[in-house]
Formats: sequence, C-alpha cells, structure tokens
Amino acid sequence: MATEGDVELELETETSGPERPPKKPRKHDNGAADVERVTDYAEEKEIQSSNLETAMSVIGDRRSWEQKAKQEREKELAKVTIKKEDLELIMREMEISRAAAEWSLREHMGNVVEALIALTN
Repeated sequence: MATEGDVELELETETSGPERPPKKPRKHDNGAADVERVTDYAEEKEIQSSNLETAMSVIGDRRSWEQKAKQEREKELAKVTIKKEDLELIMREMEISRAAAEWSLREHMGNVVEALIALTN
C-alpha cells in the first residue's frame, strides 16, 4: 500500500489500438523494382559513356594548349642571355647541375640575386 508522499506508477497493460506485427521487407515487388534498377543502370551507363567522350576531348584540348604554352615559354627563356660567371657561381654555391642553374637564371631574366633567392626558398 502507498503511504503519504509515495507515488504509485500504474503500468498500462492495454494498448490503444490493435498491435501490428512489424512489416517484413518484401523481397520482390512482382519484378517491377528489379526491372527499374536494371533500367536505371543501363541509362546511367549510357550517360557516363557520352560524358566520357566529352571529358576526353576536353582533356586532349587542354594538354595540347598547355604543350603550346610550354613551348612558347621555352622559346622566350632561350632568348635570355646569361653570363658564364653567373652560371658558375650558382652551380658552385648551390651545388646544383648546370641545367638547373641555367634554368633558374633564365627564369629570372639573368638576375643572379633573384635566381639565388628563388633557389634558397
């Protein structure tokens, strides 16, 4: 029995409304779901193949453009005159190959100080 100040909790044994067993997942919807999945997959494949062709042409165009830009840049750098003393100084001080020292000097229009700074950073 409950005394003063005690609280009794009543457990509800009846549920409001009929209880339904949990739904079982259906394995097949008369084949309609399976057919739709196959159709979606086939459509997706077609879309991907057309996108692939477009992407490949864009990549090819970009590569050729980058190659042209690189060749033009190399032509410009070849026109830059560099001093033999500057080249040897960079090779000796930075302990790098002749080609790397020459490239650095050409990139910085023959300026030894800028070439050295770029190589140290």
